[in-house]
Amino acid sequence: MSSFDHDPIVEMRNIEKHFGPVIALNGVSFDIRPGECHCLLGDNGAGKSTFIKTMAGVHKPTRGDIFFEGRAMRFDSPRDAMEAGIATVYQDLAMIPLMSVTRNFWMGREPIKRFGPLKFMDFKTANDVTMEEMRKMGINLRSPDQAVGTLSGGERQTVAIARAVYFGAKVLILDEPTSALGVRQTANVLSTIDKVRKAGIGVVFITHNVRHAMAVGDRFTVLNRGKTLGTAQRGQITPEELQDLMAGGQELVALEGSLGGTV
Repeated sequence: MSSFDHDPIVEMRNIEKHFGPVIALNGVSFDIRPGECHCLLGDNGAGKSTFIKTMAGVHKPTRGDIFFEGRAMRFDSPRDAMEAGIATVYQDLAMIPLMSVTRNFWMGREPIKRFGPLKFMDFKTANDVTMEEMRKMGINLRSPDQAVGTLSGGERQTVAIARAVYFGAKVLILDEPTSALGVRQTANVLSTIDKVRKAGIGVVFITHNVRHAMAVGDRFTVLNRGKTLGTAQRGQITPEELQDLMAGGQELVALEGSLGGTV
């Protein structure tokens, strides 16, 4: 069964977001289904960050509707979205480099052991789970006590993704996860995205890199100046066409016609 046979987990309809007189989003519609990677592409300033923050409960839409598993939903905070099952991995990753992988993996959700009235973190359970979840994502840590700061950029992304998956994410939003990575680390992150998708989780992959989107994407939506320029399924659009849409290629074509083929 393909992901297109499922109903959307999250559906955003005609989302507008105004910051005073500035219209950051002007009627954006988008949905994500279980087991698919839906890529949201756009150049800097296209509205990608504002849109995902609206989906993640950071911003409240000025207009428009959000549906979660078919029910109208209003997220008053990022915690509301997290509790519903929407996890967001931002570019800064919200990790503490000097702390261990285990501490970062469990931050705020530590397993507890009790001795009478005393409570302690259950480090054995925490370490075992961390090592196993990272192994599932293809990362073999030297030790769960290894400081996050000693990991590569791609491995840190994988820690954040593995954490979100372990704690029950139904939708995983990835904000430019490959933007600062080298070729090998990018390949590892794209492989991790594929593993997450195959586990039945919906992945929203925000990027401005068409090659990375094409490597894992099932659907592609392009944002330009706060509006969607359409959504295409894999096989319906070429990398060149996607790149043109991101760059405002339709406007360029119209301009060429008006000037008799010269720009």
